[in-house]
Amino acid sequence: MPRRFDELLTPRLRLRRWRPADREPFAAMNADPDVMRYFVSPLDPAASDALVDRIETRFDEQGYGLWALERLSDGRFLGFTGLNPMPPGTPGAGEMEVGWRLARPAWGHGYATEAAIAALQVWFETLGEDRVWSITTVTNTPSQAVMRRLGLVEQTRYRAPSLPHEHELSPCVAYGGSASTWAGRTGSMAP
Repeated sequence: MPRRFDELLTPRLRLRRWRPADREPFAAMNADPDVMRYFVSPLDPAASDALVDRIETRFDEQGYGLWALERLSDGRFLGFTGLNPMPPGTPGAGEMEVGWRLARPAWGHGYATEAAIAALQVWFETLGEDRVWSITTVTNTPSQAVMRRLGLVEQTRYRAPSLPHEHELSPCVAYGGSASTWAGRTGSMAP
């Protein structure tokens, strides 16, 4: 049985397992064209629910994953942040990625960075793992800024394996980091 990390707390956030009440705001977030502009298309409610089901299955299998993100001050659902295997055909395929997706009202408050730090503390400090990745399209400069704040460094550029070469979202970038570069960073990385 894997170690379980059902909930993490930061000064402002709770990273936790998913609840039935999360499905509606998550579907609304996934239908928002601004939130999904770096994805091929927004998700309909059925696809959004299927994603929650896959996330929860991953938690059951490995003890951690993409946590639902909740603001402590008011309990508001903000999106997700966490750890998920890198997809096939990408640099680091099969290794672990740190990622996030937040609703528009949660942008610009440092929540993605704060929550990702908590996820990386589990990955590097508690589980003792050595390497992590983070990927996005080359046009997603806000996420790349979060990656750099986490101490991750650009490793390579590549084409998304699931998209035609000429698709505007096909050019992607992979950032990476190791336990040795992470050591000692958390104290100086408060949001």
